[in-house]
Amino acid sequence: MPKRSTVIVAVVAAAAVVAGSVAAAVALIPSGPPEKTTVTMRLWDDQVAAAYETSFAEFEKANEDITVDVQVIGWADYWTKLRTDIAGKSIDDIFWVNGGNFVDYANNGDLLDITEALGADAQKAWAPSVVAQYSLNGSLWGVPQLADPGIGMFYNEDLVRAAGIDPTSLSSLHWDPTGADDTLLPVLKKLTVDANGNTADSPQFDPKKIVQYGYNAANDLNAIYINYLGSNGAALQSGDEFVFDSPAGVAAFQYLVDLINVHHVSPSAADTNTNGDFSRDQFTQGKMALFQSGVYNLANVEQGADFPWSVATMPAGPAGAISVTNGVVAAANAHSAHPDAVKKVLQWLGSEAGSAPIGATGSASPAVTAAQQVYLDFWNEKGIGVTPFFDVLANGTVQAPQGAKWQAAQEAFGPVFEEIFLGRTPVAEGLATAQQAANAAIK
Repeated sequence: MPKRSTVIVAVVAAAAVVAGSVAAAVALIPSGPPEKTTVTMRLWDDQVAAAYETSFAEFEKANEDITVDVQVIGWADYWTKLRTDIAGKSIDDIFWVNGGNFVDYANNGDLLDITEALGADAQKAWAPSVVAQYSLNGSLWGVPQLADPGIGMFYNEDLVRAAGIDPTSLSSLHWDPTGADDTLLPVLKKLTVDANGNTADSPQFDPKKIVQYGYNAANDLNAIYINYLGSNGAALQSGDEFVFDSPAGVAAFQYLVDLINVHHVSPSAADTNTNGDFSRDQFTQGKMALFQSGVYNLANVEQGADFPWSVATMPAGPAGAISVTNGVVAAANAHSAHPDAVKKVLQWLGSEAGSAPIGATGSASPAVTAAQQVYLDFWNEKGIGVTPFFDVLANGTVQAPQGAKWQAAQEAFGPVFEEIFLGRTPVAEGLATAQQAANAAIK
């Protein structure tokens, strides 16, 4: 009879063999999908967000350990929430910024240095104008996503023809603050109609019962007033300094304010100050004949309008048709908890494959140059000529918003501009006050 100790040893040995066999068998069982890292991305455009969903579906096939969560925050609340979340260290891993806001965040160390993270060679694939716009102190501070060309003018073909206006004449319209050589205002009056069918050039016209507007003059920086400044030989800024309070600047703003409050060919600022999409919605509902905007609204108009429409060149001022051109980048949170995953997503966003869905859906003009042709192809196949947005740039451009503390400056001059467009503050007085407040904010 074996000793008890020998039996124990034998049992232990047998148990070890069994355990080893079980462990080996368990090792052969698939362990399941890898744990996923979620990268969050924030932007303000629904159309581009839908394109991103398509793009990231392809990305996730090749990167099974990463999920990208796209979040949309409307433009009206975007910058306030962004500033609050960055200050509170609760910002998304990746988020859109524009030229007027990235400098402060870069200087504060909140943005990932893209030149350092992805290498300088990566920039060769992106629109040079956007790379230049978002470069500071020798580094790029976001992966270029959108490269807007210039501003154009959408028009409702039915309404234009019903007013007896040749659509081909719209691209040669010009405005003159002296009124001596103004062809825009007479056209806008013919296109503005009250409930009784009277146009704004008729003595019977009732401005309190407008059912169709001619145009979208409004407190809209990118689509309207910065272009009117440039087209009158003025500017919003020179470098970081605000310079809109000049004789030419006053004349440009006065012309716009009069379109609203004197000639009544554009909606009241009571509507457009509080709803940045008001004019666009009026246009897509067939209640506005001419809608000046950028390519960022092409997809919105295409989806919302049930009438034939086209694009003309924006009206020229005394200095010509001078448009702003702009870009948008995907900036990255320098304090992200998963920098490696964020870097992979940024590389994808900066690639042709990653950006192509933006162009392929017509959502916006991609800043990845290799993806731009599919954008042009999309609109050509729709029968929509988008060349006016691009051709206007041959006339020169007006400086886009820029500089440190831009957001603080905009918060300083913005309320004054609202009062100007409402007609409650005289233009000259308001611009002087607004410029002083804006420059004080940046200093």
